[in-house]
Amino acid sequence: MSRLEDGISIVVPTFREAPNIEPLLRRIFAALGPAAASSELIIVDDDSRDGTEQIVEGLRAAFPVRLMIRRGERGLAGAVVAGLNEARGQRLVVLDADLQHPPELIPEVAGRLSEEGCEFVMATRYAGAGSVADDWPWYRRFASRFATWLARPVARLSDPMSGFFGLTRQTWERAAPYVDPIGYKIALEIFVKARCQSAAEVPIAFTARHAGKSKLGLGAQWAYVRHLVRLYRFRFPRRFWFAQGLLITVIAWLILVFA
Repeated sequence: MSRLEDGISIVVPTFREAPNIEPLLRRIFAALGPAAASSELIIVDDDSRDGTEQIVEGLRAAFPVRLMIRRGERGLAGAVVAGLNEARGQRLVVLDADLQHPPELIPEVAGRLSEEGCEFVMATRYAGAGSVADDWPWYRRFASRFATWLARPVARLSDPMSGFFGLTRQTWERAAPYVDPIGYKIALEIFVKARCQSAAEVPIAFTARHAGKSKLGLGAQWAYVRHLVRLYRFRFPRRFWFAQGLLITVIAWLILVFA
């Protein structure tokens, strides 16, 4: 087995995140230290045309990074799936490009995956010393907590909305045939579709966005509704009526938060 196949693959989906690419990349490999030699970073870009390609090309000589550009496709979940399918490591880590997730915790997330029996690791804002930025608006806090509560029957995770997570290659291979990406909560889908029984959690301080604009909006929230209904149907095929009731509940939530 090669050093890379025994190492860590880090997948970062991007869309118009060019200002964040270089600081993110430098922080990732500084955090990995000697483990960088057996790691790879895969940036999956949805054809941003914002200079991301040139920035990555300029950094390839110094860092083990490769860029995948998806043309004619868009969506965070689909980008993550594309990156995971290309990854060669045995331990897979996913995080966003906006620097709201601390890349310094990648070694801890990957390290937990080396523990016997650990198949999934979630970086969480809502357990242990986890926290969110002080300037995070109340409606985002409310929406995140409420969305977490709605997902509890299918995944007993403290922060299934997190975009920073790790999994073993075996976990991904169990989930991959069933993954049908929609919206942006791909960690939740993988956890459910792989039929994970439990997950380790690593507390994180969720900080303010470094640069660029958030992609979260009403369309993303509606995608989450559709996503959750599918997961209920997958997890409880004989009780799909519950998912229909859930749909009505979430529509009311969307009206309350965004009206």
